[in-house]
Amino acid sequence: MNVLLFIANVLTLLAFVVHTFIGDRELRIIEPSIVHDENHQKREKWTMARNGWHWISLDLLFASIGLGLINFTDYFANEKQLLQILALYFLGYGTVWLLSTAISRPFPKNYLKLGQWMLLLVISGLIYGGIG
Repeated sequence: MNVLLFIANVLTLLAFVVHTFIGDRELRIIEPSIVHDENHQKREKWTMARNGWHWISLDLLFASIGLGLINFTDYFANEKQLLQILALYFLGYGTVWLLSTAISRPFPKNYLKLGQWMLLLVISGLIYGGIG
């Protein structure tokens, strides 16, 4: 077992759990009410955002399962290539998150309050560093 990949695996699994359950609870804070949304446009947009949110939850779950299979089994024939793809995947996610934060209207400590980009880049680095 590779320690760097194991840490990346744990972080990815924790991100999945937090994203899925705590994140969904936070999304409910901005859920529109029917009273002020007669044409259901806000409800439609909120539901679309929630679906996209859990699409990312599924990405995190599959990445965690993939890392677990790489860490604890010989299931994949070409683990190195899969790890390279995962490292790039998380690098891409982190970069997009950081750029989206940069082009959005700023608020106090926005890069820290929306610091998921740091986690994504750390996971990418751990995976890249764990490629043997």
